[in-house]
Amino acid sequence: MPEGPSIILMKENLQPFAGQQVTEISGNAKFEKDSFVGQTLLEIRTFGKQTYLVFEKAAIRIHLLMFGSYSIDEQTKPDKSLRLALFFSTGSIYFYTCSVKSVDLEFLSTIDWEADVMSDQWDPKKTEKKLKSNPEMMVCDALMNQDIFSGVGNIIKNEVLFRIGVQPESLLGNLPAKKRKELIAEARNYSFDFLKWKREFVLKKHWLVHTKSVCPICGQKLVKKQTGVGKRRSFFCEKDQKLY
Repeated sequence: MPEGPSIILMKENLQPFAGQQVTEISGNAKFEKDSFVGQTLLEIRTFGKQTYLVFEKAAIRIHLLMFGSYSIDEQTKPDKSLRLALFFSTGSIYFYTCSVKSVDLEFLSTIDWEADVMSDQWDPKKTEKKLKSNPEMMVCDALMNQDIFSGVGNIIKNEVLFRIGVQPESLLGNLPAKKRKELIAEARNYSFDFLKWKREFVLKKHWLVHTKSVCPICGQKLVKKQTGVGKRRSFFCEKDQKLY
């Protein structure tokens, strides 16, 4: 599943279409697609793993899910997994194997933009209040909770917890205040490191524990385990990461 930094890159790639008018629309997404023909793409907004194509009368929400993808100005005939294709006078955008929905513009005002770890509106104080109100939640679940850390995915989760020396099954209520603040800070810091490395095509070279087998600090074998309510893969070192 693409994480927040990858969605930021997608937004940047789609940005040339902002301000342009839709001339044609197709795909198997089930909403009133024809209503967008003739509308202008006013802006592209992201919220964690979601992208909002904002038009004059409504918006289209794109979530790439686990295996979604997009392309620009394809030369070959799209396959059956095409969910949405938007055509403009200067080019076209294609979205595959993803969730596509039409939402009212009013819906955008209900989104807690301050929960997006990569947003200028990110509010660490509000995040800390959310963490304090869930003392029985595991830190691995907190990081993957899009209402708390919108944009954080499994890669960021594993790398952040290794950076701060905390095991994924630690409970939020057991974390010292200092560790809680480190968790909040590193969720954002690593997300921007992720974006930088992704742009340079060197992201995997910087993984310390995600999909790895040996701890880069002590050399001990890493634990690979499905953790939390979501049973997502965690990679961690029992020696250099503490269970709180």
